[in-house]
Amino acid sequence: MDTKVKIINRSKHPLPAYETPLSAGMDIRANLDTPVTLKPMQRALIPTGLFIELPAGYEAQMRPRSGLALKKGITLLNTPGTIDADYRGEIGVILINLSTEDFTVTDGERICQMVVAPHSRVAWVETETLADSERGAGGFGHTGM
Repeated sequence: MDTKVKIINRSKHPLPAYETPLSAGMDIRANLDTPVTLKPMQRALIPTGLFIELPAGYEAQMRPRSGLALKKGITLLNTPGTIDADYRGEIGVILINLSTEDFTVTDGERICQMVVAPHSRVAWVETETLADSERGAGGFGHTGM
């Protein structure tokens, strides 16, 4: 059963949609009056024209598109970007150009993907000790190459 999410589309483009029956994410398009050129290492907030109302207990994650990352060196600066259920503003995407060449974002270009998923909240329980585990405090490459 699909989760119902209210959306306002003030862009010039169709609503985001799943490209295949088993896709987890929907492509999100830039909504621009004029193209935006990103020089190498430059970042910009790209508008989408989309506003959503997620149900309580859900979030939307904005993730890079693998094709743009591999072919053009374009990714999202805060990956994944999180949209909380109580946010009502326009969805903006922070793109960064990690390549050595200029990249121009055009109106309607698929710039990222959105995954909508349930999330948990925690209630902290302060303590003086934690249970042992096989990993313990090992981190940051502790298992070797």
